[in-house]
Amino acid sequence: MDINRKLTEEFKLQAWQVENVVKLLDEGNTVPFIARYRKEQHGTLDDQVIREISERLEYLRNLDKRREEVRALIAGQEKLTDEISAALDKAVTVTEIDDIYRPFRPKRKTRASVAKEKGLEPLADKIYEQRKDSPAPIELAAEYINEEKGVETAEDALKGALDIIAENISDNADIRRRLRNLFMVTGIVNVTATDKDAQSVYTNYYEFSEPVNRIADHRILAIDRGEKEKFLKVSVVLDKVKASNVITGATLNPQGSPTTEAVREAGADAYDRLIYPSIEREVRNILTERAAAGAIKVFALNTKELLLQPPIKGKTVIGLDPGYRTGCKVAVVDKTGKVLDTGVIYVTHGEEQRNRAKVIIKNLIKKYNADCISIGNGTASKETEIFASEILREIDADVSYMVVSEAGASVYSASKLAAKEFPDYDVSLRSAVSIARRLQDPLAELVKIDPKAIGVGQYQHDMPPKELDAALDAVVEDAVNSVGVDLNTASAPLLTRVAGINSSIAANIVDFREANGEFTGRAQLKKVPKLGDKAFEQCAGFLRIAESRNPFDNTGVHPESYGAAEELIKLFGYTKKDIGTEEIQVIKQQVEMAGEEKVAEKLGIGVPTLKDIVKEILAPGRDPRDELPPPMLRTDVMDIKDLKPGMEMTGTVRNVTDFGAFIDIGVHEDGLVHISQITDKFIKHPSEVLKVGMVVKVWVLSVDTVKGRIGLTMKQSNIPKAQ
Repeated sequence: MDINRKLTEEFKLQAWQVENVVKLLDEGNTVPFIARYRKEQHGTLDDQVIREISERLEYLRNLDKRREEVRALIAGQEKLTDEISAALDKAVTVTEIDDIYRPFRPKRKTRASVAKEKGLEPLADKIYEQRKDSPAPIELAAEYINEEKGVETAEDALKGALDIIAENISDNADIRRRLRNLFMVTGIVNVTATDKDAQSVYTNYYEFSEPVNRIADHRILAIDRGEKEKFLKVSVVLDKVKASNVITGATLNPQGSPTTEAVREAGADAYDRLIYPSIEREVRNILTERAAAGAIKVFALNTKELLLQPPIKGKTVIGLDPGYRTGCKVAVVDKTGKVLDTGVIYVTHGEEQRNRAKVIIKNLIKKYNADCISIGNGTASKETEIFASEILREIDADVSYMVVSEAGASVYSASKLAAKEFPDYDVSLRSAVSIARRLQDPLAELVKIDPKAIGVGQYQHDMPPKELDAALDAVVEDAVNSVGVDLNTASAPLLTRVAGINSSIAANIVDFREANGEFTGRAQLKKVPKLGDKAFEQCAGFLRIAESRNPFDNTGVHPESYGAAEELIKLFGYTKKDIGTEEIQVIKQQVEMAGEEKVAEKLGIGVPTLKDIVKEILAPGRDPRDELPPPMLRTDVMDIKDLKPGMEMTGTVRNVTDFGAFIDIGVHEDGLVHISQITDKFIKHPSEVLKVGMVVKVWVLSVDTVKGRIGLTMKQSNIPKAQ
C-alpha cells in the first residue's frame, strides 16, 4: 500500500503536505512542535489534523504489517496463490485481512475437522462441485463408508461432508463481507429485559428495537452497560431470507444438480450455526467501537474546553470543599496560588455552628482581602452555596462566588503528588486548596489529575482504556502547549505536558530550579540533566520566562527564530525594549505594507513564521485564554422551586453529550438542553454549537422538583408563556 498516497486522498491534502508531516513525525518531532514551528513544511495544518494524520499513519502501518504477516503465514502452508495475494493487497481493514486468513487459520477441534480426519473432504468437494451428471449425495456418500475411521453408514459420511461444506462457506471471505454489510444496512438491534419487573435506569430499553444504521451512539453505550449489568438481553437480527439469498447466490449452481439441495442445506447450517453468531458479535463490536470512538471524541473535546477555561487572575480565593458529617474544609490561597490559611467550618450542624462558620469566613475575607469564593459541587454543595450567598449579602465588600466541578479533587488530594506538595495538610484540606486553585487557573490545577477523573464525558468507565488515555493525553498536551508554561512557576505535572518533556526531565527542571534559583533565560534549559538538543528543540518555544533579559524568552518565538525576530524589529527601526509597547503595535501594518513575502524572504523565514513572530512581539506573555469571555461569578443563589417555565436564565455549559448539554443556571441542579432545543438549524451534534464553559442564555421549559430535573431551551420560538 502507498500509505502517503492514501493519506493524501483521505485528508484531501497536497502530496507534499502529507510527505512532510510523515517525515517530521518519523524524525521524532511532537505534534505541538510540528503544528507551531514547522508551518511552512505542512501548509499551516492545525494540531488536530496533524494528530489525526499521525493516528491514521500508525493504523495503516499496522494494517500493512498484519497484511504481510498473513501473507507469510499462508505462504508457509504453501497455499498462497496470486488470487489470495491480490485479495490481501485490496483489503483495507484488519477485518478483511482476517477474513482472508480465516480458512488457513489453525482451528480448534470442530465438526468439520473431525470429518476431515475421517477422510471425508473429497466427498465434500464432489458434493460442492454440483455437477449436472452427479449421482445423488447419498450415493456418493456410500463410497466413503469406513468403519475403521468411524464412518459406519452413508448417512454418517454425508453428514460429515456437509459439516465440511458448512465450515468452508462460513470461511468464505466474500460471503462474510457481504453478510456483514447487510447486517450494517438492514440489521435491527433488539433489546429486552431480563426481568420486566426489575427497577433500573434502563427501563426505556426493556422493549426496544432500532435499525443498526440509525441507532445513536449513546444508546449503544447504554445498552451495552445494561447488558453488562444483566438488566438487558441484546441481539442483532437480520432478515433470514436476505441472508439466505446472499449464501445461495454465492454457492449454488444455477444450472441445478442432484447435489445442489445438499449444498443449500449446508449453507443454511453454516449461517445458523457458524456465520450468524460470529457476525452478530462482529457487528456488536463495530457498533461499540464506533460509539466508544464518538464518546472519546466528545470527552476529549469537553476536556480541552474545560482545561482552556479563562483563569481568574490576580484574585485571592477562598476554596470551600463542602461536606456534612466531617464539615466544610476551607483553604485561602493568594493571587499566586500560595496557601495562606486553612480550616474546617460546620455549615449544616445547627444554627450555632452555622453562625460561627459565618464569622470565620467573614474574618478570612477581611484578613486576606479575598475576592472570590470557590465552592466544590459535591456533597452538601447546595447548602454551602446558600451559606456563601448569605455571607455576601451581609458584608460590605466586592466578593463573589462560583461553583466549580470538584471531579478528581479527591483523587488528587490522596495522590503522592499532593502529599509532596502539601505534606502538612490532611487529604480533605488538600481538596479545598485544589478547588480554590481551579478557579484561579483551571489548566495548571487540572493537569495534576488523571483526565478520566475530570468528569466531562459520557460512559468514560466503559471506554477502551488505551484509546481513551491516548486521546485525553493528546488533548492535555495540546491545551498546555497552546497556552504556554511559565518555566519558573510551573509544577512538574504541568511541565510533563510540555512537548518534548517527560516526567524525568520535568522533575530535573524543578530540581535545577530549586538548586540554582529561577531561570533567567531559555538557554539555561540545556544545563538541565537529560534535557538534550532534541528535547530543547521541542519544548523551548512553549516555555515562558517573564523575568528574562531577552524579551523573546517570554514569547512563543522559538529560539531558532531569535535571529530573524531581531532582524525584523531592526528592519522597522525598533529595539528589543519596544517589544510589547504601544509604539511597536503598528509593526503589523508596516510589514503588510512592505509585503509579507518580501519581508519573510529577507529574513530567511516563511510567511507563517513571520506572522507568528509579529503576533508574539505585539503581546509577549500573551495568554490565549484571556480572549475568551470570563467565567460567570455569582453573588446570590436560587432554588429549583423558584423556577417557572418561561423564565429567562443565564448559565454556563458544564457538559456536552450526544443528546444535549447540561447547563449550570445557579440552582445547584444542572438543566438539560436537549439537542432538539439548541437551535432551529439542523445539527448532528450539540458540540457544533455549545462548548464546555460557554456562557449562554436559556429559558426554562419544564421543572420536576421531585426528580430534580430541569428542561431548558435556547430556541426563542419554544419559550413557554411565563407562569
